[in-house]
Amino acid sequence: MDPAIVVDHFAADRRSLRVALVTETFPPEVNGVARTMARVVDGLHARHHDIQLVRPRQGAEAPSDPAERFQQVLTHGLPVPKYPNLRMGLPAKRALTRLWATRRPDVVHIATEGPLGWSALRAAMHLKLPVCSDFRTNFHAYSQHYGVGWLKSPIVAYLRGFHNRTGCTVVPTDALRRDLERLGFRHLVVVTRGVDARLFDPVRRSAALREQWGVSESDLVVACVGRLAAEKNLGVLLNTFEAIRAAQPRARLLLVGDGPMRGQLQAQCPQAIFAGQRGGEDLAAHYASADLFVFPSLTETFGNVTTEAMASGLPVVAFDCAGAAQLIESGRNGMLADRGDPAMMIRQAVALAADRSLCRLIGERARLTACAQDWDGVITRFEGVLEQVIAAQADPLTLKGALPAPG
Repeated sequence: MDPAIVVDHFAADRRSLRVALVTETFPPEVNGVARTMARVVDGLHARHHDIQLVRPRQGAEAPSDPAERFQQVLTHGLPVPKYPNLRMGLPAKRALTRLWATRRPDVVHIATEGPLGWSALRAAMHLKLPVCSDFRTNFHAYSQHYGVGWLKSPIVAYLRGFHNRTGCTVVPTDALRRDLERLGFRHLVVVTRGVDARLFDPVRRSAALREQWGVSESDLVVACVGRLAAEKNLGVLLNTFEAIRAAQPRARLLLVGDGPMRGQLQAQCPQAIFAGQRGGEDLAAHYASADLFVFPSLTETFGNVTTEAMASGLPVVAFDCAGAAQLIESGRNGMLADRGDPAMMIRQAVALAADRSLCRLIGERARLTACAQDWDGVITRFEGVLEQVIAAQADPLTLKGALPAPG
C-alpha cells in the first residue's frame, strides 16, 4: 500500500450517503446552532458523505463555488429583527422540489423550523424523501421574555406539527426528550453535542489578554459567553456578579457576545468587559483567560458554551437543566443550582469565587469531563440516525426498537 494513502476507519458495510442539510444559520454567523451545524457538516464530509448544504445567502455573499469541498445551495433570506447579522430563510418549496427531483438525496435533515425549514419539509414529503429534524432552540420558552407569553401554546403546536411530520427528531439531552414527549412530540432520539477540546484548552490562557482587560493574575474574572438577550436571564448574572464583587472588589465581569441588551447591560454594569462576538482561537483565549463561568440561562436545549467553558478548565455555575444537568456533578466538576432558584446560584458562585484552590480543582475535573465529549462519537451516532431514517422509509418495521416508538 502506498504510504501516502490513509485508510479511514469506515465500517466495511457503511456506504456513502447523499445528505441534504437544511439550516437557516451557519458560520460566519455566531451562535450555537451555526457552530454545531458546521461541525456536523465537517464531520460527515470527512467520512466521505456527499453533503449538500441549503441555507440563506448571508448579505451580499457570492454564489457557491463548484470547487468547494461540499455543495452549498444559497437561498433568499431577510435579516432577523434585532439581529442584523443573522438571516431568516424565505419559503423555497418549489426551488427545493426541483433541486431534489433532479438529484435525489438519500436523506434530508432539517436543523431549523423557520420558513426555509418548513419549505424543505414540504418538498421532502412531496418527493417522498426520508427526512429527519433537529430540535435546537426553545422558541416557545422565549415568548415569556418578549411580552408575548400568550404565543407559547401556538408556537408549541407549530413545532410539534413540524417535527412529528419527520421520521425522527434529534434532541441533545434525555431531559429534553422527556419534556418534549410530555408536550406530544414523537419519534425523539438523543444525540448529544461534542466539544473541540483541542481548541478550547486551558493552555490558551493569556496574560497579555488579561492585561488588556486591566486585571492582574490574582484578580478574579467572572465570564459569561452568549447572546446578550432577554431569554439568557442576564439579570441573574448581574446579581450574581454584584454579590461576588461585594466580597472581592477587584473582580471583573467578562461578557463575550452581542445582542439587543448590550446597551442596557453597559448602563447597568459599566465596569464590565464587553468583548463582543469572538470566534476560533480568539474565543478560546477569552474562555481560558477567565477564572469562573456563570451561565444563568433557563431556555437552552443544550448550551454549547457549557462544554466549551468546561473544556477550557473553568468551573461552571449553572442551573440544573440542559447540557449542564447532563454533564455536571454538582460539587465535583461544577456547581448546579436548582432550576429557577437564583439565590442558590448566587450562594454557590460567591462560595466558589472565594476559594481559588477549589476553583482550580473543579476546573481540572471539568476539563476531564469535557474531553470525553468528542465530536467523533457524536458524528457516529448521527450517522446511525440518518441510516435508520433511510431504512424506515423503505420498511417502517426496520426501526422497531431502534428509535423511540410514537407516544
